Amino acid sequence: MAERVELRHNTVVKITGGHQVGDDSRTRDLVARSILENGPSTAAVLGERLGLTSAGIRRHLDLLVADGVLEAREPRASSIRGRGRPSKVFVMSDQGRQSFEHSYDDLAVAALKFMSAQSGEHLVNAFAQTRADDIERKASVAVAKRSHKVDALATFLSDQGYAATVTEKPMGQELCQHHCPIAHVAAEFPQLCEAETEALSKVLGTHVQRLATIAHGDGVCTTFIPKAQPTKNQSSLTNTSKGKVRA
Repeated sequence: MAERVELRHNTVVKITGGHQVGDDSRTRDLVARSILENGPSTAAVLGERLGLTSAGIRRHLDLLVADGVLEAREPRASSIRGRGRPSKVFVMSDQGRQSFEHSYDDLAVAALKFMSAQSGEHLVNAFAQTRADDIERKASVAVAKRSHKVDALATFLSDQGYAATVTEKPMGQELCQHHCPIAHVAAEFPQLCEAETEALSKVLGTHVQRLATIAHGDGVCTTFIPKAQPTKNQSSLTNTSKGKVRA
């Protein structure tokens, strides 16, 4: 029987010269946390990220899959490049997420009490909106004095347990939340995700688009933030400036 993975252990395993220092359970904890914080990853990417040999990383991945902490999935067609058999992608399972600290238990209790006291679909929406308003209020304070608002928002969300990162894209940025403290509750009440997305839009002051959610079975909650388009006045000033230069 595979050894139980100590996912709640916060010790960082030191990597020296390509070899892990510490017992196997802590190294598997490191592998699991890497996927939690960085999203779906192949064995090759994990090995390079953590400084583990190919054989070593695959042994830990096999054990984590056997324990039900990770799942091995075929890569999406859009991510397959070149010839040869595509490498499998490892993602955090629901069981694996439950092994990490969650805050959704308190939220679920509050929601159930709310619904039991006053029944009605509109009250579920009101509960989701109340939570979203709280996120908006706190996040707005966190990003108010920062020039890079998306990065500041990612830092705020990480502090709230979402393990958020920002990826630059040709037409904008992707805000990825690799962990969702309320995934199980949001799977039952999608209003929570919808209200949260609207809150992020208000914090950033621009339209955003939710591309994927952990609650719906995706490996990462992904929100696309398009690049800001110049206003009509800004465009006129730019064109005027160019005209002056040519003159």
